[in-house]
Amino acid sequence: MNKKIIAATMMVAAICTASSFAAPKKKAKKGKAKKVVLTVWESTNGPDEFIRQAGKAFTATHPNVEIKYVNVELGDAVTQIALDGPAGIGPDLFAAPHDRLGSLVSGGHVLATANADKVKSEVLGACSTALTFNGTMYGYPVSAETYALFYNKDLISENELPKTWEDLAKWSQDFNSKNPGKYGFVMDVGSGYYTIVFTTSEGNRLFGPSGTDTSNTNINSEASVKGMKFFQTMRKALDVPAADLDTSTADAAFQAGTAAMHITGLWNVKPFEDAGINFGVTTLPALPGDNTPCASFSGTRAMFVSAYTDHPEEANEFGQFLLTAEMQKLRFDLTGTVPSVSVEVSSPYLPGFMNQLNYAFPMPSIPEMGMYWEAMNNASKNIWDGADVKAELDACNNAILGK
Repeated sequence: MNKKIIAATMMVAAICTASSFAAPKKKAKKGKAKKVVLTVWESTNGPDEFIRQAGKAFTATHPNVEIKYVNVELGDAVTQIALDGPAGIGPDLFAAPHDRLGSLVSGGHVLATANADKVKSEVLGACSTALTFNGTMYGYPVSAETYALFYNKDLISENELPKTWEDLAKWSQDFNSKNPGKYGFVMDVGSGYYTIVFTTSEGNRLFGPSGTDTSNTNINSEASVKGMKFFQTMRKALDVPAADLDTSTADAAFQAGTAAMHITGLWNVKPFEDAGINFGVTTLPALPGDNTPCASFSGTRAMFVSAYTDHPEEANEFGQFLLTAEMQKLRFDLTGTVPSVSVEVSSPYLPGFMNQLNYAFPMPSIPEMGMYWEAMNNASKNIWDGADVKAELDACNNAILGK
């Protein structure tokens, strides 16, 4: 693929201050240090290799500590730690998304971050906020993420990129009529991870500005209803039932070169590159009445120290080690994810995500967030397929709050 590589060498310091993390050093002790094996749960397809290589690097400076990788996928870790931790067969550290933090803390499954003030000063502000629950920070943010607008440069020129959702809908309808079998735009319309963007005008935020208001989800607020009614009109630009527009289908369409635009994240950069797609990444369009990119969910992938570990000191040291500049560069090279600290990396796509992060907000991490996904996914699908918007969002609100 003849891709113009933009010299996007950049400092994530556009959002945070320069990192001064150094690999933690163990204090000298008399005699031979006791052998310690730290079991670490992580996912496959990149994060696994990161833990293996980071583990070898850590052992080089901590000869008495061995890092043992065990495959437990990100989406399974929270449930599994609740079972394996108390049984004494769990990990010392495990990866989990920040939006499950409330459940982890309430269940007593994780330890607070060691040297929290230093960690907070070194990582992205969005990451430290995401990992703070009731005033206490937990875990070590190994990467940040959000989604943005991918565009196929062979199907849409950069000067045609829509700045608003209205423009996107208009351009897509025109493109669809001129290109049978192709789509101007695709997205997973049944995922609350993405459809939340349509509820964010006027500063409207799920569970309030801080993401902790359990008395009012705001998912059925006036701004949310207005936004989801507009979302429903997007069906004119993408006349496909929700059942046929899941993530894998939308990804496949863009990867096959049959979609001009698509909302997704950094995890799809490599698959799209491997498919030979000539693409770029930019911020999301603005909602009706706004003139800035709409707000997206931001996520933080963290390495948590298990409350059941027999080696909390070594586990915390390894967690901090993963935040060093060397390890963050390694993780970027292996996974393509946004570093959680200030580190110089080169990518033609990273600027688009970093720009969108300026408009993103952390997914709430309170326990009630666990009820959001199924409720909002169902509401989004039904709304896309023509259901009454207010009724669906009221039902979503009640399901989340257990009414």
